[in-house]
Amino acid sequence: MKTGFRVFLAVILTLGLSWLTFVVAPAVQLGRAKLEPVLNSSDTWPIQPSGDAALGLQVYRANGCAACHTTQVRQEGVACEVVLTDAGNNPAAVSNLLSTLKLSGLTKEQADAVAARIAAAGGKTETHIVPTGADIARGWGVRGSVAADYLYDAPVPLGNLRAGPDLANVGLREPDLNWQLLHLYAPQAVVSNSAMPPFRYLFRVQKINGTTSPDALRLPKNFAPPAGYEVVPTPAARELAAYLLSLKADAPLYEAPFTPAIAKP
Repeated sequence: MKTGFRVFLAVILTLGLSWLTFVVAPAVQLGRAKLEPVLNSSDTWPIQPSGDAALGLQVYRANGCAACHTTQVRQEGVACEVVLTDAGNNPAAVSNLLSTLKLSGLTKEQADAVAARIAAAGGKTETHIVPTGADIARGWGVRGSVAADYLYDAPVPLGNLRAGPDLANVGLREPDLNWQLLHLYAPQAVVSNSAMPPFRYLFRVQKINGTTSPDALRLPKNFAPPAGYEVVPTPAARELAAYLLSLKADAPLYEAPFTPAIAKP
C-alpha cells in the first residue's frame, strides 16, 4: 500500500513539474513579452498585422500550412564583414591592399585588424554584422527568429516539418500578391518542381460575363480553365496571400543584430 502511494505521488509530481515547465513557464514568459526597439531607429518591433493579413493567419491555421512549413529561421552565429566606404587619396594602394585581404566571414578581432590596415593605407571602412547559418544561406531570412517576432501570434504556428521552405520571411522573398495567389491555386505554375498541393477550393471558377474580371488570375495555358471561364480568388485566398506577404522578419534587434543592406544610389 505504501509503495503504491509513493508511485502515485511520484507520477503526480512528475506531471505537475512537466506542466509547470512546459505550459506555465512559457505562458508567463510570453505574457511579459513587449515591443522591442529596432536598432539605430525610433521604431519598435513587431508590426501588428491588420486587415486581410490578420484574418489570413486564421486561414493559414485552418488549412494546416504549419504541417509542411516552419516560420522560424535558424541562426548559427554571426560574422563580420569589412566594407570599404572611401578609398581616400590613394585608391590604387587601397585597391591593391583589398585584393590581398579577406573581408568577410571574420571575427570581431580579425575585422578590426583588417580595418586598421585599410585605414593605414588611407581608406575608410565600416564593419557590418552578418548572421550565419544554413537557413540564412538558403535565403530564408536575413537573421534568426526570436521570441519578439511572434508577439502578435497566438498560438504561434512554428511548425516542425519542412516539406516546403520556411516562410518566416516569404513576404520579402516573394513580395508580389499575384505570385502568391498563383502559387496557392497552381503551385507548379510558378515553381515547376513544387511538391505543394493546390489550394483550388480557395478560388472560384466562373463564367466570364462580358469582360474579364480584374481579379482573375493570369494563368499559363496548361493551368487555365476552359475557354470562356476565369479563376478568381475568394476572400479567404486574398487573406491568406496577405498574411504570407506580411511575413517579413527584417528588423535588426538587440538580440538579433545585423547590418541591413543599403541599396547603392
